[in-house]
Amino acid sequence: MKADPADQEKLLDLHELDVQLGRTAGVLRSLPEQQRVDQAEAAVQNSRASQRDALRTVDDLRAELTRAENDVELVEKRIATDQERSSQTTSAKDATGLEHEIATLRERLAVLEDVELEVMTRLDEAEKVLSASSAETTQAESELDTAIGEAERARTELEHERERLTAARAELVGSLPGDLVELYERQRERYGFGASLLRARISQASGVTLTESDLQTVRQAAADDVLICPDSNAILVRTKESGL
Repeated sequence: MKADPADQEKLLDLHELDVQLGRTAGVLRSLPEQQRVDQAEAAVQNSRASQRDALRTVDDLRAELTRAENDVELVEKRIATDQERSSQTTSAKDATGLEHEIATLRERLAVLEDVELEVMTRLDEAEKVLSASSAETTQAESELDTAIGEAERARTELEHERERLTAARAELVGSLPGDLVELYERQRERYGFGASLLRARISQASGVTLTESDLQTVRQAAADDVLICPDSNAILVRTKESGL
């Protein structure tokens, strides 16, 4: 294949654009900002789970406190009723029985009030935990929003850069002979490199110094001959830096 040496040299610019496009695509696939979003989302999920657990505990204790208050209220009413009956009875036997029942109810009331106080203490602690958990969730959600915003900005910048590089590549490809571009694309797809600069007798794609036999072949080729690097299989681009 023949191609103007200037067009062959442009393949190096095309290669650099492809390298930059590949690098941009790689960053987009593993965006550091997205990793922070993933971490923030996990933190929010954990915080919300803790908040739900804390809320469930508070609800359970509030229900338990209501039952304890109802038990206390019921015994207090029984005591009040017995006291009223005791004050109105004229039977010594009934009065003695009522006094005994009142004493028993007072003992029961003391136990129930202790239970009520213990539940209130537990509820107070649970509400503090819920408050702290809610604050933690709010903070985690705020950090997630910030992380999402940063990721979106970074992704937008990279998308713009990819669009710029893609446009520049299309313009460059449009200025080159179709058969030369076709060969470049084929070699790049097969071997990873479409073009390689020969600098100081070293093929940059492979990092290998050409053998004397290969160098002789390169020296004998016409300037517009399209050569293939024997090591990387990329189009070997010769310039003043080639050291031939």
